[in-house]
Amino acid sequence: MFDLTGKAAIVTGSSLGIGSATALYLAQCGADVAVNYRKHADEANALADQIRAEGRKAMAIKCDVSNYDDVGKMVEQVLAEFGKLDILVNNAGINRDGVIWKMTEEMWDTVLDTDLKGYFSFIRAVAPHFRTQKSGRIVNVTSINGLRGKFGQANYSAAKAGIIGLTKAVAKELGRASVNVNAVAPGMILTDMMADLADDVKQKAIDETVLARLGTPQECASVIAFLCSEESRHITGEVIKIDGGQYI
Repeated sequence: MFDLTGKAAIVTGSSLGIGSATALYLAQCGADVAVNYRKHADEANALADQIRAEGRKAMAIKCDVSNYDDVGKMVEQVLAEFGKLDILVNNAGINRDGVIWKMTEEMWDTVLDTDLKGYFSFIRAVAPHFRTQKSGRIVNVTSINGLRGKFGQANYSAAKAGIIGLTKAVAKELGRASVNVNAVAPGMILTDMMADLADDVKQKAIDETVLARLGTPQECASVIAFLCSEESRHITGEVIKIDGGQYI
């Protein structure tokens, strides 16, 4: 476990799945954590209670990451409550799948607004604070489908590819302020959302991996925590795949 004692973090899209596992793990490493949600209030509040049970401060804040003004207000609220902010984990994302000849403008815009603009909005909101304090960690959750593309997911693949470019650009812009900016690219992970997938779809993903298994949210959380810690202080602008060899 990594030492994040005294740190304060925001984890977006953290009521379920990878975000939830990450928020709890950061707390177990010693960080105070602001939980972000849009729909799942009960789950977000339950997670905040779990974080408090670890002896850390917690907040559960409803915020639509696609709304630039809401994002700014959430960051201000966290700074006011915690008195500091050291870590941003951008994780919030949605799917609106469809082949390109059937994809609507609304399907495209909704995914790009949440999965890419939402990341920009949070980075934009925390950047002045991180630059002033001359420290910070930003971890962006992308996907191997942002590296390879995915049939039926032109919008999602484009957003996830955009996150990779955003990560590298911001790493260059904030590096002089000692802010590390990295990304993780999960393959198929056994989240609540994946539970309803057909068995043949899961099996196809397993067959693609070299480890013959799917990943867990906790395995993603541990890599994210590493990138938030001092153990990774000389790593920036990188994309770490968490996919059991699915990409290769």
